[in-house]
Amino acid sequence: MAEGLVEAGGKVHCLDQLPKPDDNFAEAKNRVKEEYGGELEYHQVDVTNDEQVEGVISGIADEHQRLDGLIAAAGIQQCTPALDYPSADIAKMLATNYTGVFLSARACARQMYKYKNQGSICLVASMSGTIANRGFMAPVYNSSKAAVVQLARNLAMEWGRVNKDGSGGIRVNTLSPGHIVTPMVEENFRNGEANREEWENNSMLGRLSRPEEYKAVALFMLSRASSYMTGHDMKIDGGTTAW
Repeated sequence: MAEGLVEAGGKVHCLDQLPKPDDNFAEAKNRVKEEYGGELEYHQVDVTNDEQVEGVISGIADEHQRLDGLIAAAGIQQCTPALDYPSADIAKMLATNYTGVFLSARACARQMYKYKNQGSICLVASMSGTIANRGFMAPVYNSSKAAVVQLARNLAMEWGRVNKDGSGGIRVNTLSPGHIVTPMVEENFRNGEANREEWENNSMLGRLSRPEEYKAVALFMLSRASSYMTGHDMKIDGGTTAW
């Protein structure tokens, strides 16, 4: 998704808690062509730490004297039956999946208000925020994603109108993907926490999705192509929730 924005000329800053980015980031940065006019940069930040988030986001905005968009995709997963779920693990997951997303959106909105950019925010939820995945024990992950969907509706309501001073006008939507083959999901398969064949059977397309299939979605949701869309949950799930 970051690469898609770079290819469209965007100056994209990726945030993660790792001191140095994953090797995939270096590969993506090497693919950036000068003629795109875009950039791809990395910053270390813990999205559950309010001061860190505010500091990094404000620094990016001050550097460019604007901030146009956010994709908030931070998320962790834990497969534990509800009867056995430790309260400390519940708090840890919500801190990342919900609070971290909230803090990221708020930090960016504050800069959009400051520089009067009518920006767009995409919160990455999941189809699991709408349905219970058959046989997959992830009650806290699923409910955290439902919270993200509801958060977007409320932020869209608060930030959508343009004020007399030109601030506001910020659109907020959620993207709810279906099953994506990521390292996290592959770990679920290895641990026997999920069955790939069953997940493929649950898709009307009979397969799982790939990360690159959401590339154009990022550009659509953060650009003027979606200028009249806000408070909306966009499901791209291979038809899984349409049965």
